[in-house]
Amino acid sequence: MKILLIGINAKYIHSNPAIYSLRACAGEYKSAVEIAEYTINQRSEDIRRDVYLRNPDVIAISCYIWNWAMVSALLPDLAKLMPGVPIWLGGPEVSYRAEEVLAEFPQITGIMTGEGEYTFYKLAEFYCEGYSDKGTASEAVCANAKAATVGNADITLQNIPGIVTRDFNTGAPQILDLADIPFWYVDGDLLKEEFGNRIVYYETSRGCPFRCSYCLSSIDKSVRFRPLDMVKRELDFFLENKVPQVKFIDRTFNCKHSHAIEIWQYIYEHDNGITNFHFEIAADIITAEELALLSKLRPGQVQLEIGVQTTNGQTLEEIRRVTDMNKLKANVARLRGFGNIHLHLDLIVGLPFEDKASFIHSFNEVYAMGPDDLQLGFLKVLSGSYIGEKAEEYGIVYESNPPYEVLSTNWISYEDVIGLKRVEEMLELYHNSGQFVHTIAFLEKQFVSPFALYEALADFYEQKGFFVQAPSRSYRYEVLLDFACEKDSTNVEVYRELLTYDLYLREKLKSRPTFLQDRKLQEDLVWNFYKKEESEPALLKDYAQYTAKQMMHLTHLEYFRYPVWDMRDWDGEVNAEYAGAVFFDYKQRNPITGDAGVTVTCDT
Repeated sequence: MKILLIGINAKYIHSNPAIYSLRACAGEYKSAVEIAEYTINQRSEDIRRDVYLRNPDVIAISCYIWNWAMVSALLPDLAKLMPGVPIWLGGPEVSYRAEEVLAEFPQITGIMTGEGEYTFYKLAEFYCEGYSDKGTASEAVCANAKAATVGNADITLQNIPGIVTRDFNTGAPQILDLADIPFWYVDGDLLKEEFGNRIVYYETSRGCPFRCSYCLSSIDKSVRFRPLDMVKRELDFFLENKVPQVKFIDRTFNCKHSHAIEIWQYIYEHDNGITNFHFEIAADIITAEELALLSKLRPGQVQLEIGVQTTNGQTLEEIRRVTDMNKLKANVARLRGFGNIHLHLDLIVGLPFEDKASFIHSFNEVYAMGPDDLQLGFLKVLSGSYIGEKAEEYGIVYESNPPYEVLSTNWISYEDVIGLKRVEEMLELYHNSGQFVHTIAFLEKQFVSPFALYEALADFYEQKGFFVQAPSRSYRYEVLLDFACEKDSTNVEVYRELLTYDLYLREKLKSRPTFLQDRKLQEDLVWNFYKKEESEPALLKDYAQYTAKQMMHLTHLEYFRYPVWDMRDWDGEVNAEYAGAVFFDYKQRNPITGDAGVTVTCDT
C-alpha cells in the first residue's frame, strides 16, 4: 500500500508542514505514506508524470490559494491516468467549500476538512487494513463511498470525523492535543536530506485569540500549546544540527507571555551562533520582560514579523483587530533601537474604510517606524472568513481565481490598486532589497513623504517601460541614479557617491559599473595601501596570512568626496569637506543587513 501525500509549494525553498505532520501522525501506517513535494513553477506535465511513476494506491493533496490552479489542472488527468485510485483533498482552500469543490471535480473521492492529523490516520487505517490489491477494492471505494468497507467491516469512511463526500458529511474533525503530534523531522540525516536548502517550519501553538476578519485563524479563537519540555527537546535538535533558519508558524507567537518568554530564554541560553529563528508577533502586547530578553540576543539570532495592517482606527475596529497603536510604535522603536533584530512589518491594501489617502497615511506611519522590510499585501477574500461574508456589503470586487485578491472596494478603485501594485514593486526593489539604504534615505528628503518617493519612482518606471522590460539587478543602480538626477539635479555627484557606497557595501565587484568608471582610485595608491597592510597590518588583521593581491580580491578600497557613510540624517548643505577613503571588509558582514564591515580610513 502506498498513500502519496502531495504538497505543491510556492517556491523550492518552502516546504509543506501539513503533509509532514500528517505523515508523522500516521502511526503504524507511516511506512505506507510517501511524500512528494513540487512547486507551482514546475510544468504540470512534469508533476503529473512523477506522480504516475510513483504508482500510488491513494493520492492526498494539500490545497492552498497559491497552488489551487495547479491542483485544478492536475486532477482530471490524474484520474484518467490512474482510474480507481482514490483522490483526497485537504487544506484551507477546500475545507470551507467542500461541497462546491466536490461538485466541480467529479474525480475527487472526498475532502478532509480542518486539522487533518486524526482524520488522515483513520483514512490510512481504512486503506491499509484489509487489502493489498488496489484494483477492485479501490474501485469499490470510489464507486460507493457511502457503504465502503475494506477488510475489517468496523472500518468505514462514515465513522471517520472530518470527511465530506458527495454522499455524507461526518462533521468536524477530531482535534489532537499538540503533545500527541510527533516531531516532524525525525532525525538529522532526514533533516539534511529533505530540508538541506529549504526553510524549516516549526509549530508550538495552534489557533489565535484575536478575531481579525480577513483571517481564517479567527474562526477558532482557542489557542493550544505544545508542552514546553517537548519544545525544548525539539529546539535542541535544530540547534545540534545547525539548521540555518527555523520559521515558527504560530499565528501570534507571543499571545501567551509565559510560553514566549521561556522559548526566547531557551534559545538565548543555547545559541549555537548559526541558527536564526523567525517569529510572527503582536508588537503592542510585548512586555518589558520580553523586550529586555530580546535586547540580549545575538545579532541575527531572531527576526520578527509584525502585522500592522493599517493605522486607520475605524478600519481596525471594523476588521475586529484590537491594536494599541501607540504601544505598537513604542515597542517597534525599542526593538529597532536594539540593533540586533531584523524587523518585518506588514500592511494590507483593500481593507474596509481605507481609501487611498488613508492607506498613504498608514504607509508613511509604518515606514517611519524604520522596518528592515515593509511588505504591502493585498486583501485576499478567503472562503470561510468573516470579511468574505461581508464582501458584498463592503463592495469588494476580487479575483475569481486564487489568490482571490481585491480589485476594488467601496473606498478604493481598481486604478488605485494598480498604482499601489506598482508602488509595492518599487518598495521591494529599492527598500526591502536593502541595496540602496543610504541613497534612498537621502533621496527621501526631496519628497513630501516616503510614499511620494516610491510613487514617483513607479511613475518613472512606467515612463521608461521598465514594468514591461525589468532592469537587471546591477542596472537598477543606474536607473536610480537617472531618477535621482531628474528629481534633484543639484546633487548629481552626491547620488553617484551614495550609490557607489551602497553598491560596495553589498558586494565585491569583479568589474566597475559604467557609472563609476571615471571615479576609480589610482591603482598605485590602492596597491601601496595593500602592500603596507601586508607588511604592517592595521586594518586587515584578520588577513594576516594573505598577500596584498589576495586581500585586494577579498576587500575593497574606495575614495569618497562626500561623507556618504553618515548622510542618512543629513540636513545641512552638501559639500566635499569630509572627503575620505572607505575600506570594505566582506569577511565582516553585518548579520542583520548583510553589509560589509566598513572603516573610514581618513578624514580631511
